[in-house]
Parts: sequence; structure tokens; C-alpha cells
Amino acid sequence: MPAILIERVSKAFPTSRAAVTALENIDLEIPAGQFVCLLGPSGCGKSTLLNAVAGFARPDAGRILVNGVPVTGPSPERGMVFQEYALFPWMTVAQNVAFGLEVKRMPKAAVQARVDELLHMLKLSEFAERYPKELSGGMRQRVAIARVLALDSPILLMDEPFGALDALTRRSLQDELLRLWSELGKTVLFVTHSIEESIFLADRIVVMTYRPGTVKRDLRVDLPRPRDPAAPEFNQLKRELSELVAQEQTRHEADERLALTTD
Repeated sequence: MPAILIERVSKAFPTSRAAVTALENIDLEIPAGQFVCLLGPSGCGKSTLLNAVAGFARPDAGRILVNGVPVTGPSPERGMVFQEYALFPWMTVAQNVAFGLEVKRMPKAAVQARVDELLHMLKLSEFAERYPKELSGGMRQRVAIARVLALDSPILLMDEPFGALDALTRRSLQDELLRLWSELGKTVLFVTHSIEESIFLADRIVVMTYRPGTVKRDLRVDLPRPRDPAAPEFNQLKRELSELVAQEQTRHEADERLALTTD
């Protein structure tokens, strides 16, 4: 049984002119423990599909099953990490990480032990009493990841979590995420615009078409880890993916030009 099963999922959004089809007949099976990246230009429905798996947006057609159970709304078994850090600014780092556990009414000692473990795991222990405004963007994203991991969700859904970070911080957090994934055995569904990021991280890359979003190519990444972006095999795959994404980017730009001429 796959951890995530997506069957013929479609989703449209109404506009002032006509409905816009964001997703059309998406079929995907994601085994437990696999790291999958959704890749494509803006407007290809990556985040829409991720939100449907999270239970934030119901598809108009088709179905999504998680461990054989239909998705009907959000659930703690699917932890979501956003590009925006979504931390409570009035809470310390430790309080942010503890929040979900306290909502679950876990014993205070168990909450403290879990928070201490995660802060240590993500190299945040010395920042436990700091507030989000006192942290860098990379540190805030570590806190956001720790807060999701605190709930021990078997599935992590990540919507461009490193998109706003500088290159060095981004690579550091990519390494950290791979370490956590390897240690904890989570299933990861990760949205990105970055071709290099998808190759560096994923077991599998699903390239999506520009609107309506469909699966253009489903590629297995067989490169050994840790992956070297300078390696010939890495760059060969990067060229292949660049061509696929560029085709969809061209369609996106043509659609925008058409929209300007018809306004």
C-alpha cells in the first residue's frame, strides 16, 4: 500500500472570466519513506496538489488516499512546512516547538523531553528562549521544521521551504533535511522551482506541465548520496530537466502575453 495515492485528481478555480483548471487527471503513487519533489514553473499546480494532499483544498474530481484512508481534511499525520515560517512571534523557540504537543495534552515532562530532543537534533538548543524576530531566516525555518517533527507525522509536506533563503543557508538546510529524512524514515513530498535542489534532494522528480497541471515526466534519481552538483551525471540530469521545465515556462510566458493582448 503506498503512503500517498493520488488518483485522477482534478481541481479548478473560478475567476471573473472562466474557471481556471489548476490540476487535471493527476495520478501518482508515493511509497512510504520516499523523497519526491514536484518540479515546474509557476502556475503548474504544484502547491495546489500539495494543499490537496494536506487536506486544505478538496479536489473537484478524483481522490487522495494516505495509507489507504481518504483525505477529507488536515491531519497530524501530514505535517506541513511552508515557505513562510508561520511561527508564533509571541512565543519562544521552545514554546513554538512545544505548541502542537501541548494541544495534544501530552504530559509536561514528555513535552519537555521531546522539545529538548528536537532542539538538539536541529542545533537550536542555545536558542530555546529566543523569539522568532531574533533569529535569521534559516534558523526560523529550522524552528518551523522542528515544530512539525514534534508531532511525529509520518508524512512531511514541504512547500518551497528554502525558497527565500540565501544559497549557503539553503544548502545547509538541504543537508540537514536529508540527514533527518535518513534518520527518521519520513515520506517527503517537496515542492520546488529549483532544478538543482530537486536533483540534490529527491529519490524521484515529478515534472508538472503548465496549466492545466498534469504529470509531464516522472523521473527516478539513481545518483548515489551525497550528491555532487559538479558531477557529470548530475549535470546531465540537470540539462534534461532544464529542457522539460523550459518547455513549460515557454507555455507560461505565451499564456501571459495572450492575456495582456486580450485585456
